[in-house]
Amino acid sequence: MSAVVAAIASPGAEEIFRILTFRAGYNTSAVIIGAIMLGVAAGAIGVFALLRGRALMGDALSHATLPGVAGGFLLGTWMGFDPRSMPVLLTGATVTGVLGVLTVLFISRHTRLREDAAIGIVLSVFFGAGVVLMQVIARLDIGNRGGLQQFIYGQTAAMQGRDAMVLALLAVLVLLVSLAFLKEFRVVCFNAEYARAQGWPVGVIDIIMMTFVVLVTVVGLQMVGLILVVAMIVIPAAAARFWTDRLFVMLLTAAVLGGFSGYAGGAASAMAGGLPAGAVIVLASGGVFLLSMFFAPARGVVAGVVRTKRVHDRTNRQHLLRMLLEADEVGDAEGLTRTGVRSRRAWPGRSLGRAIRQLRSGGAIDVDPSGGLELTTTGREQAARVTRNHRLWEEYLVRHADIAPSHVDWSADLVEHVLSSEMVRQLEESVAARGGALPPSVHPLTGDPETAQG
Repeated sequence: MSAVVAAIASPGAEEIFRILTFRAGYNTSAVIIGAIMLGVAAGAIGVFALLRGRALMGDALSHATLPGVAGGFLLGTWMGFDPRSMPVLLTGATVTGVLGVLTVLFISRHTRLREDAAIGIVLSVFFGAGVVLMQVIARLDIGNRGGLQQFIYGQTAAMQGRDAMVLALLAVLVLLVSLAFLKEFRVVCFNAEYARAQGWPVGVIDIIMMTFVVLVTVVGLQMVGLILVVAMIVIPAAAARFWTDRLFVMLLTAAVLGGFSGYAGGAASAMAGGLPAGAVIVLASGGVFLLSMFFAPARGVVAGVVRTKRVHDRTNRQHLLRMLLEADEVGDAEGLTRTGVRSRRAWPGRSLGRAIRQLRSGGAIDVDPSGGLELTTTGREQAARVTRNHRLWEEYLVRHADIAPSHVDWSADLVEHVLSSEMVRQLEESVAARGGALPPSVHPLTGDPETAQG
C-alpha cells in the first residue's frame, strides 16, 4: 500500500491551487483547457447521439479510426511527408471512421441485421485491421514510429496550446450547430418516422449529426485515445438526462457536465503526476454520472425513492381517512379505534402508526388516550373528498366497464388518490350521461350525505 501511495504524487495546497487556477505552467494549463473544451463538445453532440439511439455508434467509430491512423502513417511515409504529422494521422482516422459509420448504416438498412449487430461487426473488423497494420508498421525498417500506439490510449501530455485552441473552436462550432439545428435534431431524435412523413430530410439531418460525432471523436483521439473517447460522448449526455426533461436544458447541462469532467480529470491527473490523463478524465466523468444518477432532483435515485415514499404515505393517509369516515357513517365504534382499523385492512410494517402520526400532526385527526381516532373538521373534509372520488370511480366502472359492483373496490382503492379536479368533472359528466346516480358528497361538519348536484 505504501508503494502505491508513494507512486502517486501528493502536491501541497499551494500547488493544487495553482493547478486549479491554470497557473501551474503552460503545458498543464493547455491540457486542462483542452480537456474542458473536449468535454463541452462531446457532451453537447452526445445528447443527440444518445437520444437518437446512436450512443454505441461512437464506439464503432472510435475503433474504426485505428486503421486510418496506421494507414495515414504508411501513406505519409510513402509520399515523403512526416508520418507522425497530426493532420496526416487525423485525416486517415477521419476517412476510416466515416467509412465505419457508413458501413454500419448500410448493414442495418439493407440487411435484416439490427444496428447493434452491425456495430459489433464493424467495430471488431476495423479494429482488427488496425491492429494488423500496427504490427506491419512495427516490422518495417522505418523511423518516426514511436508513440503511434498512444493513439489507442491517448497522449494527453503531448497536447500543446494550438491543440487546445482547435478543441475550443470545435466546442464553439458544436454548440452553434446544435442550437441552429435544435428543432431538426429534436424531431429526428424523438420521432424519425413522423419527421419522414412530414417531408423532413431525415437522412441529411442524420448525416449532419454524425458528422459532428466523427469530428469530436477524431479530435478527441489525441487526448483520451480511441478506446475511451466514446465515454466522453456518452457519459455526460447520460448524466444530463437525470437532471431535466427539456432538450435545450439537457444540451446545456451535458456541455457543462462534460466540461467539468474534463476540468476535474485534467486537474486530478496533473496533481497525481504520472497517471494517464485520458483515463483520469473518463473516471471523473464516471464520477459525475454516479452523482447525477443518485442525487439529481429530476430523475435521481434518491429523489425517486423520496417521491415514492411520499406517494405511499399520502395513499396510507387517505385510506385511513376514508376508513374512519365510512366507520363513522355506519356507527362502527370499533372501526374508529387503532385496533379496529388494523383488523379491517392489511397495513404493512409500521405504516399505520406513521399515517396516524402524520394525520395528527396535520390536524386531520385527534387521538384519545384509549386509542380512539376522531376526524377533525379538516380531516373530515379530506376524507369526504377521497371517499367521493372512490365511489365515483366505482360508479364509472359499473356503468361504463360493465364490471360487477363487488369487483370494483380494489380498482377504486388505487385510482382515488390520483383523480384531479378535471378528471372528477369528466367522470361526473360521463356517469350522468349514462343515467347513473352520482355519489353524494359528505357534509364536512356532520358527516351526513348531501344530495349530489348535476
